[in-house]
Amino acid sequence: QVQLVESGGGLVQAGGSLRLSCAASGRTFSPYKMGWFRQAPGKEREFVAAITWSGSVTTYADSVKGRFTISRDNAKNTAYLQMNSLKSEDTAVYYCAAAKGWGRLPLDALEYADWGQGTQVTVSS
Repeated sequence: QVQLVESGGGLVQAGGSLRLSCAASGRTFSPYKMGWFRQAPGKEREFVAAITWSGSVTTYADSVKGRFTISRDNAKNTAYLQMNSLKSEDTAVYYCAAAKGWGRLPLDALEYADWGQGTQVTVSS
């Protein structure tokens, strides 16, 4: 099991930037893929981005492609989500999640076993 703690959320004006961090502890010696999801009020949790253990492969939701960048530093057991050109529709609670092993990057939240508590991102227009 991997324990995850997000940080870096806050209030930002439209067009601004934020960088979220996700610190992992526990079974961090095992390979695991990392994902970011978000959930806005009254909406279902949706996939944002994911990255492989090595960091060599990433994938993004169409709604954030070109604006958000996922990365990781395994030496620090930390994943990041750099968010640029933020829009009001990006307002949500952002969660990081871990999925064991190698292979394809899962887009479904059900395929991630471990989750952080979430961090609020609010974009004012």
